[in-house]
Amino acid sequence: MAKEVTPEQIAQIDEMVARAHTALDIIATYDQQRVDRLCQAVAAAVCDMKVWAPICDEAVDETSLGDKVTKRNKRNKIKLILRDCLRQPSVGIIEENPAKGLVKYAKPAGVIASLVPTTNPCLTPAGQIVYAIKARDVMICSPHPRAKVVTNKIIDIIRATLVREGAPADIIQGIKDPSINLTKVLMERCDLVIATGGRPMVKSAYSSGTPAYGSGAGNATVIIDDTCNTPERQKEAAENTRISKTSDFGSGCSCDGNLVIHESIYDDFVKALVAEGAYLANEEEAEKLKKVMWDETGHRLPNTVAISPQKLALAAGFEIPEDRKFIAVTGGGINDIGKEHFFSSEKLTTLLALFKYEGEFENALTMMQALFNVGGKGHSCGIYSFSDDHIHRLGMAAPVSRIMVRQPNNRGNAGSAWNGMPPTSSMGCGTWGGNIVSENITLKHYMNTTWVARPIAKDMPSNEELFGDFFKPGMDEE
Repeated sequence: MAKEVTPEQIAQIDEMVARAHTALDIIATYDQQRVDRLCQAVAAAVCDMKVWAPICDEAVDETSLGDKVTKRNKRNKIKLILRDCLRQPSVGIIEENPAKGLVKYAKPAGVIASLVPTTNPCLTPAGQIVYAIKARDVMICSPHPRAKVVTNKIIDIIRATLVREGAPADIIQGIKDPSINLTKVLMERCDLVIATGGRPMVKSAYSSGTPAYGSGAGNATVIIDDTCNTPERQKEAAENTRISKTSDFGSGCSCDGNLVIHESIYDDFVKALVAEGAYLANEEEAEKLKKVMWDETGHRLPNTVAISPQKLALAAGFEIPEDRKFIAVTGGGINDIGKEHFFSSEKLTTLLALFKYEGEFENALTMMQALFNVGGKGHSCGIYSFSDDHIHRLGMAAPVSRIMVRQPNNRGNAGSAWNGMPPTSSMGCGTWGGNIVSENITLKHYMNTTWVARPIAKDMPSNEELFGDFFKPGMDEE
């Protein structure tokens, strides 16, 4: 049961919001050079491996989620966010269109409430505050209760950096002892909410009465088609899967959950997965995994989220070799997909489901649609293919906001040095996933804009051009 909020706690939130507004008044006066330098200073402070590595270790220790080694790789996202921020204007005029007589000015969104997930207590506040500073916003973070210590450590590092640069520490603040109800109080008092995490958190943000950006649930599916037909291609595709499936022990919504593999390459590709570290669970082991992963109604159990494959196997009652990186179960075909088939739902751990499709590519699309009908609509899909036709057809059919082609899903969806996706730790999933935007939450979402329109020559086609075959005499009459 959620803890009731005391008058003292409400007063604490009110005092934090007041301090945030004071800081907002100051940062709103900064010019572009000052803003960019602050972004660099903050990013440099947290990206220092002497700082980042131990705090990632602490995050795993505090939450019991994720992998200490691969969690450290998430600092690359902060570097990508900084890269994009330094390439864009955010003060004064940010866009001009002389042909339309339009000029666009950037303004701060204001005081942002950030709901920080337990799976990303280091990356989320660090990356978001770089965007917030760039937009001349201020931010108050509400950590997940299981990650409140390490989240506030990251915040304290950033606050100290801001002070060294002569800026207000209160550009970023963190709630020390968060709760669900206290977070609701915070959201009601801010100008914008960014909710990164589970569905209940996002729904709470949307019902707060404050404008909010949220993320949707994932169930990433990757199609491996018949053009993955050489040992070199199979090795690359299997490596991509291993990278995506094992990053932070599969804690991200973008991590591969399901592979849909063409029958002509299925056996060879499974061998390539084994070479990359897959452990193939037999029928008995798969049944044990199902019982420890989900309850009888198909709700995922929390104790198996983001743990190593060895711990996952032990929880299920069997052992696997230490060199195995993830566990794969053979899901079967189209008849093995559905809400009653739990392996076709989201895993969020080091478990992967393999499905085989036969015949034409249309059958892969049918299976893909069936998997997203189980869950994960709006989030992520991938394809390993050298057929532009297949890639296009997936783009036309998939009910998702992002599709990665021949690259690790988890690395590419939220931005990569090897693709043009905007870097973020918060991914909107459109109306499919119950969100307002179907794109990565980035700098433009942290800003208000003022449009200035100057007069131009009249821009209105004739009625004949507008209505085409539907034009009728008399439409010109006023």
